[in-house]
Amino acid sequence: MCGIVGAVAQRFVAPILLEGLKRLEYRGYDSAGMVVISAAQVLERQRVLGKVADLEQALNESPLDGVVGIAHTRWATHGEPSTRNAHPHICRDQVALVHNGIIENHAELRAAQAADGYSFSSDTDTEVAVNEIHRHLDAGDDLLLAVQKTSRVLEGAFALGVVDRSQPERLVAARRGSPLVIGLGIGENFIASDVFALLPVTQRFIFLDDGDIAEITRTKIKIFDQDGNPVERKESISKLTADAAEKSGYRHFMLKEIFTQARALAETIEGRVAGGKVLDECFGASASKVLDRIKSVTIVACGTSYHAGQVARYWFEGIAGVPCTVEVASEFRYRQPVVTPNSLFVTISQSGETADTLAALREAKKWGFAHSLAICNVPESSLTRESELVLMTRAGPEIGVASTKAFTTQLVALLMLVVALGRRHLIDSTREAELVGLIESLPGKVNAALELNDAIASLAEAFVNKQHMLYLGRGSMYPIAMEGALKLKEISYIHAEAYPAGELKHGPLALVDDNMPVIAVAPNNELIEKLKSNLEEVRARGGQLYVFADSQASVPEKPGFHVISIPTVPDVIAPVVYTIPLQLLAYHVAVLKGADVDQPRNLAKSVTVE
Repeated sequence: MCGIVGAVAQRFVAPILLEGLKRLEYRGYDSAGMVVISAAQVLERQRVLGKVADLEQALNESPLDGVVGIAHTRWATHGEPSTRNAHPHICRDQVALVHNGIIENHAELRAAQAADGYSFSSDTDTEVAVNEIHRHLDAGDDLLLAVQKTSRVLEGAFALGVVDRSQPERLVAARRGSPLVIGLGIGENFIASDVFALLPVTQRFIFLDDGDIAEITRTKIKIFDQDGNPVERKESISKLTADAAEKSGYRHFMLKEIFTQARALAETIEGRVAGGKVLDECFGASASKVLDRIKSVTIVACGTSYHAGQVARYWFEGIAGVPCTVEVASEFRYRQPVVTPNSLFVTISQSGETADTLAALREAKKWGFAHSLAICNVPESSLTRESELVLMTRAGPEIGVASTKAFTTQLVALLMLVVALGRRHLIDSTREAELVGLIESLPGKVNAALELNDAIASLAEAFVNKQHMLYLGRGSMYPIAMEGALKLKEISYIHAEAYPAGELKHGPLALVDDNMPVIAVAPNNELIEKLKSNLEEVRARGGQLYVFADSQASVPEKPGFHVISIPTVPDVIAPVVYTIPLQLLAYHVAVLKGADVDQPRNLAKSVTVE
């Protein structure tokens, strides 16, 4: 993986492809490339190891002029990051291909192709796909049929964009497991792995279903399902605009996304609560009947979304009285879970294309989960299309690889689900109105937390030269500590781990010395005195404590105790508010270390491979 752009037009397409790649940079990548079919029907290619800016420089020195082309940013899976492994890949100067995903039977295909005389110029799994297409072209098939036949022998997940120099008026796209969208223009058409790539040229899109293969020319789109039958897919008009992916004066996308969280939360809440109630209809037309049946909840997610699920478990069980389990998607999909009757299967994903989460949803349907609900930020994603109920987070485009506003909006979405389901169990109308009031207060409380930015920027200087950090929390704040540690390691490359504070004496305390900073989150709840005792254990071993504490929690500032005072906030919504200073801390540490905040090394925004 990571980003695909393609175009068929009357004008030269290299500038369109290059701009599309720039808009996909947020996904993370290590190399970039482009190929066009020239007027002489020759495949002309440029590839670089590094950033899209390096590709742009190469194109300025050696322009590619053609009206049909494909381009790609690669995040290495098979084969090291290098120019020779960068996409597009070409077979015998005839056919070129870009690919997202993983071809699982590549070794078998490589051996068979080598026996047929095909050579390999890369270490990638992708090259077997372009060779296989060429084999069918060489046998007399046209490009569409060659891609269809190739798709049937490829195992794994993939999105493909393919061009053939002998058929210069079209490109063919295929989707299985990895997202792919067609952009509709006037006298020109496009493909991309994400609508963001195409917003400068169109807001009209067709989202391919799993198994679809499309033949695209300047004036026509033909789509076929996995069995080769012609199908129609509906056209959608995106509400996103081209400037949605701009920094708007902020130094980094991540900082912009941290500071726009209050607005994102307001968007998530708007129209979903009224009269002190959470409206069932915000989850889908059939939500009332579904929620009436639910007796337990299973949440499956990855990374940051998994941490949101972990917080929600405390809410489901402590507020709603509903049993809840939370699973890592990459593990859950290979388990054989015991499915309880009337269980709601909840998936959480910013992109809606997370491969492990999608696979878990598909397995859950086979295992007999009663109903499914997706919490997602992308309305046209695979996850939303394949789930029975959907709650969109409305966070807007999140460009920074390290998730911020997607996380807090997921928390609010989950809390609304807790309330809606809980009124069928422990939550009465008075309690529901109270909880809705807390939800509605969150944008203001988040803005108050953001006022700590300058103080946290100064605090960050204490961590720049540290190699390891420990994060502590108790109860629902333990997953918030986990999320804080994840943010720090993602963008500053400092090793950070989170533990329940009560677990210190069972092992982690051995790590504590005066060189190990310990971050703690300390809202003024029923566990505050227990947490204070845990912090004293750290101080007694010479540890340096940095405590984000409720202003009424009476955590003293003293040698070894550095207290950052947080405005008092009710316990239920504390996880959302305490997330903000931990995001700011990770951001400012990364900036001081000179790290690439928006595109941290080795990471991708949308993880569409297993």
